[in-house]
Amino acid sequence: MIARCGRNVKIADGVRILNWQNLDIGDNVSINTGCYIDAAGGIIIGNNVSIAHHSTILSSTHTWDDISLPIKYNPIVLGRTVICDDVWIGCACRIIAGVTINSRSVIASGAVVNRDIDSNSVYAGIPAKKIKGI
Repeated sequence: MIARCGRNVKIADGVRILNWQNLDIGDNVSINTGCYIDAAGGIIIGNNVSIAHHSTILSSTHTWDDISLPIKYNPIVLGRTVICDDVWIGCACRIIAGVTINSRSVIASGAVVNRDIDSNSVYAGIPAKKIKGI
């Protein structure tokens, strides 16, 4: 059902995953309670990744270009989301479709990631901004 699942993967109770067939999970990954993951456009999660409780990872988004239709009926655009190795995603983060979170990065609790994240960095805020290097 899943594209790939590595070793030592923990998916806690209450995690909601849609489109398993487009989800690729590496080794030593934890996805904690209340997370929502929709892999419609493809999601890759590398090795040694921790995703704290109540975070959301998306790989699709709505458009609003056709003004003759309500936004909810406009086409959906797919965008692959990549979380590289050695990433910690704090609680209640939102990872928007089409971004890459590069290796050895920390996403602070409550952050909204709407663009690519540098390696060896801490990001926080809405939208997420680089706070410091690590």
